[in-house]
Amino acid sequence: MTRTVDLNADMGESFGPWIMGRDADLLKIVTSANIACGFHAGDPDVMAETMALAVKNGVGIGAHPGFPDLRGFGRYRIQIPLDQLANVVRYQVSAAQGMARVAGGEMRHVKLHGALGNMTSEDQEMAKVCYSAALDIDPDLYVMVLAGTAQQRAAESLGANFAAEIFADRAYNDDATLVDRRFKGAVIHDAHLAAKRMVAMVQEGAIITESGKRIDARIDTICMHGDTPEAVEIARAVRAALETAGISAKAFPHG
Repeated sequence: MTRTVDLNADMGESFGPWIMGRDADLLKIVTSANIACGFHAGDPDVMAETMALAVKNGVGIGAHPGFPDLRGFGRYRIQIPLDQLANVVRYQVSAAQGMARVAGGEMRHVKLHGALGNMTSEDQEMAKVCYSAALDIDPDLYVMVLAGTAQQRAAESLGANFAAEIFADRAYNDDATLVDRRFKGAVIHDAHLAAKRMVAMVQEGAIITESGKRIDARIDTICMHGDTPEAVEIARAVRAALETAGISAKAFPHG
């Protein structure tokens, strides 16, 4: 039986005349799009345009909420009281839901961005607050979680629909969290290497860390960051390598 896996990318991160990423090209390769909601990147026009392109290409739409941090692209760790953080998430998910419907689509998942994603991968309670806030807007949403981390445990504790994610272009620590971007080798730029790693991880059902450790993991979706210069090449190489290995790209369902 042929295995399937979702391919996702972060996008909609341009702002006014400032362009980030090659969203139109990525949307011809991936099966899910995580679209910025204006707090860490993006603006209403960019959201509308990206969502319309996602609908046109049959790509699943997701909200990609982050910290209110345009200057730091959502990568600065910010301490926000949890009740306020819940509203930060609700606000962004609500905006994404409305914009998706106007574009003729439907928001089906949510994925936390940047530092918010990293912090919730380490803190189950924080993750639970964020996911509960998103599910307040739509209880049928899938939450996209970093496989094997506190994010997955939070989703499981809530009984939420979730898709467990691994990263094609990021290195892993031995606790299944991502190597901090400050360190050399944290971001993978070699498309061939990224593709080879993804085939191995999906076939083994495990995250392979920088030390070579194997961590058994549920793998539902693979992320290619849209803001790296090689994003399209990595996405293309990963999809081709998976298909050669008999693993097809297919979006997970909504609800």
